[in-house]
Amino acid sequence: MTLNIDVISDVICPWCYIGKRRMERAIALAGREDVRVRWRPFQLNPTMPIKGISRKEYRSNKFGSWERSLALDATVAEAGQAEGISFRFDNIEKTPNTLNAHRLIWLADQEGVQDAVVETLFRAYFTEGQDLTSNSCLLDLASQGGLDRRRTEAFLESSDGLAAVQDEEDQARRAGVQGVPLFIINDSVVLSGAREPSAFLEAFRSLNAESPPNALPEVCDARPDGEPNC
Repeated sequence: MTLNIDVISDVICPWCYIGKRRMERAIALAGREDVRVRWRPFQLNPTMPIKGISRKEYRSNKFGSWERSLALDATVAEAGQAEGISFRFDNIEKTPNTLNAHRLIWLADQEGVQDAVVETLFRAYFTEGQDLTSNSCLLDLASQGGLDRRRTEAFLESSDGLAAVQDEEDQARRAGVQGVPLFIINDSVVLSGAREPSAFLEAFRSLNAESPPNALPEVCDARPDGEPNC
């Protein structure tokens, strides 16, 4: 049976990056070569200014102090290290608006290079601190991920993909999605959070089970005000 995994995520959610690595480990452990992964959009900050805002200001206001934000970053960095991810939160200057990044992911799906582009975006933001609101930056990352630079430039300057991305996100919110990452396997098993590979393996084996494995709290939450809890 072919495995189709839809991943609802945002590129500024560190647990989505960690969840990607754990999912990939599970697929390798299962020896599966019949897996299709599709990345679905979810903006944790849909009302974020198009150019984003200072991460230090944003996180300090959200968590009450910069020290509290640093402590939370350290917890995520430790989890990421176990998955081979070197989180460099000190390199990140701003919390960006991610709409154009999601449009780029949508385009990459049409071109068959979606996973490569998603990986490039995660790495650029979390380890290199690149500005995902910059079209120049997105063009460089698109090229690294296998997209044609000239076509991508024309795409970003247009409104192509905008309605599709917004429609997918609206569908997720209407379905009750409030946190990411969310993994939907063959439209029947749902895993919420950056689950350990064992949870994915269990899901692969029990697609017909009535109840999916219990969720873990390792998610970024979007509360009604649009703020992420991560």
